Amino acid sequence: MRVGWAITGAGHLLDESVEILEKIAKNNKVTVFLSNAGEEVLKMYGLYERVTGLTGGYYNELVLDSDQRFSYPISGRLSLGKYDLLIVSPATSNTVAKIVHGISDTLITNSVAQAGKGNVKTLIVPVDLESGDVKTILPSKLELERCADCDVCIASNSCEQGAIIPKIEINLSKCIGCGKCKDYCPYNAISEGKIVTIHMREVDIKNSHKLVLIEGIDVLKDPKELLSYF
Repeated sequence: MRVGWAITGAGHLLDESVEILEKIAKNNKVTVFLSNAGEEVLKMYGLYERVTGLTGGYYNELVLDSDQRFSYPISGRLSLGKYDLLIVSPATSNTVAKIVHGISDTLITNSVAQAGKGNVKTLIVPVDLESGDVKTILPSKLELERCADCDVCIASNSCEQGAIIPKIEINLSKCIGCGKCKDYCPYNAISEGKIVTIHMREVDIKNSHKLVLIEGIDVLKDPKELLSYF
């Protein structure tokens, strides 16, 4: 099968989505579509190389929002029905809100719109689907209460990206999730994979539920459910 897989800027369900993407890519041609935020977040969580390593070749491309500019020419494949499926996993509340209101001004939302025009089935895994609280995993974080405010920050010096601001924070826009800083800090002041609880906004829940009303879109709760389509 020819599959388009779109990743937006959500950390929740990201690792699970990449795991399923890797399984599907073994026996199918997968084009990966990355929003600007999706590209950044994959790097923060140290998953960028795993995703890009799956691409290479015709219909196995890595497609970046920044490379497509404003006309998103690659979405023409979807309007022409060149793909069997388009998957958006994980899908942020921002992406979902745009889709349900017919806005297609990004690589991902434009691809969903064109898939609808080309009768390409679209599968979406929203991160905001059920009311209440959910547990999610944070990227690397500087735990200030553990930081010893060393004269020379070994963790900062070990970061080739210059992402660590000693005694202040980790600049996640530079972080690539390599984990070197965590290994070098003698005071365990850098956490990786910390689990936190976040509250789902009702407006985002309502928008996710509206997705099911759009022709050609199936809404799934968990990335594992995607395997049933193959």
